[in-house]
Formats: sequence, C-alpha cells, structure tokens
Amino acid sequence: MHPFPHQYVVRAALHSSSSTTLSKANLPELRSAPPEEFGGPGDHWSPEALMTAAVADCFALNFGAIAAASKFEWMALEASTTGTLDRHEGKMRFVRFDTHAQLTLAPSANVERAKMLLEKAEATCPISNSLNCERHLQIDIRISE
Repeated sequence: MHPFPHQYVVRAALHSSSSTTLSKANLPELRSAPPEEFGGPGDHWSPEALMTAAVADCFALNFGAIAAASKFEWMALEASTTGTLDRHEGKMRFVRFDTHAQLTLAPSANVERAKMLLEKAEATCPISNSLNCERHLQIDIRISE
C-alpha cells in the first residue's frame, strides 16, 4: 500500500446532450447522465448510482482484503446496496445505505467468524465512513453443498 494521504483525480466533461464523460488516467471512460428520477434517460450510470455502487464495491473489496489478511477461506460474496436519497433538513442528500451481503462458505467454515469479518468490512470501509447517513448491513450466510 502507498503511504497516506491518497488522492484520486477524476475529470467530468459535460456535453450538450446532458451526458457527462468521466475519465481517470489509465481507466476507460464512463458516461453518466441524470437518473430517471430526475428526468434523465435511465440508460447511463448516474452520480446517485455511482455513489451507491461505491458503497457496495468498497464493502466487497474490503471484505476480500480482510478475509485474506485473516486467512479466512470463503467461496463467493454478493453485496447488494440500496441508497436512499431524500430531503433532510432542507437539503437533498443520501439518508441511508442498506447493504445485503450474501456470503457462500464451505461446510467446514466458521460462520461466526465470517459474520465478524463481514461486520468489520462494513465498519472499516473508507467510503461508508466518509458518509453522513445511516448504514445497515444484513448478512446472509450460505453453506455450499
């Protein structure tokens, strides 16, 4: 890992068609547009969807890193996050993120340890920790046959 602080530079170029091209060095460009809820086309990533995706992605990657450091074996993780945007104290903002984690384990795995590692992944996620809203984690452990 590189020493802190880390900086991330992303550029946004707005086009007259109301879509935005997002770019970052060494990455493919990504098109963004307002979501359907704001009159957008609904066929591009939106800032709201990207924010919610960042929460889900950070949780999943954080779990993978924590599990590896803990030498914990697991088979698959699916994280589904719902971000709730609402008006709060006169401002439009995300007020809640609900993440549902479905972890598949081998029959010999320690389920309690898995839950603890999932909770640690949520509690130490730098993206979620940067947000000022409620966060909830629902854990679903499945044992592979």
